[in-house]
Amino acid sequence: MREIVLDTETTGFKPEEGHRLIEIGCVELHNHVATGKTFHCYVNPERDVPPDAVAVHGLTTEFLSDKPLFNDVVAEFVAFIGDAPLVIHNAAFDMHFLNWELRIAGYPVMPKDRAIDTLLMARQKFPGAPATLDALCKRFGVDNSSRTYHGALLDAQLLAEVYLELRGGRQAGLALASGPAAGGPASIRIDRPYRAPRAHAPSEEELAAHAELLKKLKNPLWAAE
Repeated sequence: MREIVLDTETTGFKPEEGHRLIEIGCVELHNHVATGKTFHCYVNPERDVPPDAVAVHGLTTEFLSDKPLFNDVVAEFVAFIGDAPLVIHNAAFDMHFLNWELRIAGYPVMPKDRAIDTLLMARQKFPGAPATLDALCKRFGVDNSSRTYHGALLDAQLLAEVYLELRGGRQAGLALASGPAAGGPASIRIDRPYRAPRAHAPSEEELAAHAELLKKLKNPLWAAE
């Protein structure tokens, strides 16, 4: 099964207030394991990046000024994600921005149920516990020491590992027995060395003791007429 772990960075919280996407990072999974295929791009938002946003992701107006517009990268982005489910932390935020940009670019928007929200997964699995990406990396022992700023591709790569752990870890996909996986249970052959049967004939003393025991039984069934 193909899935895409996705993260974005933006100039702010609401596209309705004029904020735009500025970075997209995607990691391809096959059966919940990263394949090594990724998609990453920076996007010129055609506006300034507020200082409080720069403090989060480090992407300045100057840095983004020579990057492509969303219209220039949207075709490649849409082709990469295909129709795969999207694994996103706090999916409502990213999906809202992506659909806003897709609509402006003249592309169909994506249904909300296409997204698998790892934030909701974490809250259901660990009620009351911190559910940020950093907190989940710490919980699962995922190395996030290089995460000095939020970055779409790095965060998607970290989230891919967290997602695997949220689903039960690598053991969830391990086969616990060898042999055919389908077609019913395989027959098992066990080779044991041949041992000749041992003699168990009773001794004279054992026969005499048995005869005395039988004499003590009252009305035995085998003597009934």
